[in-house]
Amino acid sequence: MLDQAAAEIARREEFLIEANFFRRNALLIIQEMDSLSQGCHSVLVDEVLHSILFLGHINEPQFTPEDILYNELNEYKGRYPRPFQCYSTQLPKRAPVSCVLEMIVSMTGQEEVKEIFERLLQLINRLKEGETKHLVSNTICVSQPNESPETARYYGVSMSTSGRDSGRIMVNASCLSRYWDSYVAGAVMTYNPNKQKKTYFDGTIKLPNEVKCQAFSFSQEMTEMPPCKSCSNLFGLTTSSARVWPYGNCAEPESLSNLLKNEKEVKEKSETCTDQNRRRAEDSVWKETERMLREKLSDRCEYGRQFYTPQV
Repeated sequence: MLDQAAAEIARREEFLIEANFFRRNALLIIQEMDSLSQGCHSVLVDEVLHSILFLGHINEPQFTPEDILYNELNEYKGRYPRPFQCYSTQLPKRAPVSCVLEMIVSMTGQEEVKEIFERLLQLINRLKEGETKHLVSNTICVSQPNESPETARYYGVSMSTSGRDSGRIMVNASCLSRYWDSYVAGAVMTYNPNKQKKTYFDGTIKLPNEVKCQAFSFSQEMTEMPPCKSCSNLFGLTTSSARVWPYGNCAEPESLSNLLKNEKEVKEKSETCTDQNRRRAEDSVWKETERMLREKLSDRCEYGRQFYTPQV
């Protein structure tokens, strides 16, 4: 009995430590975004606030805005009131570090690959102190229409959430909100949460051979990583990896989505299987998302099928 009691105490202490890491990282990301915006009102700061408050709301344990922002609550609430009004009723379209990446790319210019990597890595290293995984992206991806150094670069990061369910909810939201390009969303929605392919819908795509898509690990000094088997299944990327990560969790979907949104010719050359039964696939993803939210929030779940639109 004593051993069981000691084990339970140790489990609770570890739980509280992890909970504190969530709060710490949430505040770090918000402060970093505010610093990058130089204190000016920014649509990206508005968006990252909403995304983080949403993730705190569905987290176990749950975190209120007061828990996350401490003494800075009134300041942020005064400057960005809408995230505080909508985090418990409207879904975000993307995870927090995706907002940070966009801010950095917009400040430095898409051609400054090294600077973008280094600036984001500085934040990731701070978030990972204590070996925590809360709100952390592990990989970054850069895609180009072809191998030419003159072509535009499009970036993406892996899902920066907290726990398996919140990651799945955010992947679903990125698909359903149209944040991800329709081709990318269709490919991701082809697979069920158990990683099995849907029998009635196949939205997988085959990118043109000349497309360049490279992922890099934040934890291995920006070492290039081959696409996982999941991304190979989704996009036709060549790989030697047999690892199957949860579909949509990697950095490639966001990076390739940005590529396809901006490079019309690449999208036209990409081969898609079918758009038949897409609405049925979307409804399935919606129902899965609603089920997970109800399980997390019980009678406190107030979300409809509405996404948050950030404003300045």
